[in-house]
Amino acid sequence: MAKTRLSDVAVYTTRDGSEIRELMHPAVHGNRSQSLAEAIVQPGQQTHLHRHRLSEELYHVTRGAGVMVLAGETLSIAAGDTVLIPPGSAHCVTATGDAALHILCCCSPAYSHDDTELL
Repeated sequence: MAKTRLSDVAVYTTRDGSEIRELMHPAVHGNRSQSLAEAIVQPGQQTHLHRHRLSEELYHVTRGAGVMVLAGETLSIAAGDTVLIPPGSAHCVTATGDAALHILCCCSPAYSHDDTELL
């Protein structure tokens, strides 16, 4: 399928503890080499520190605010920010505002639980 709608996609929890809606993934939708998901981190919550051996990720914040730890550096993130996460880089996010933090996550190669190492 070449089109999805956010409201039609079921939520699941990834190994890092975030709520995910997989908007486009090769295993389901027929695209070839990347995945796109929306991650939601509830106010005051933090994802587990983790890394991906193979996947490069782009995080684009669409709503909310937070703090990201990326390869030992601490970054403030908010709606409109995009962050590059190179393969092998340890990272986690904390939602710091009163509202949930919403992040579009693009992974290449596509996201895989097997490529997620909790630290």
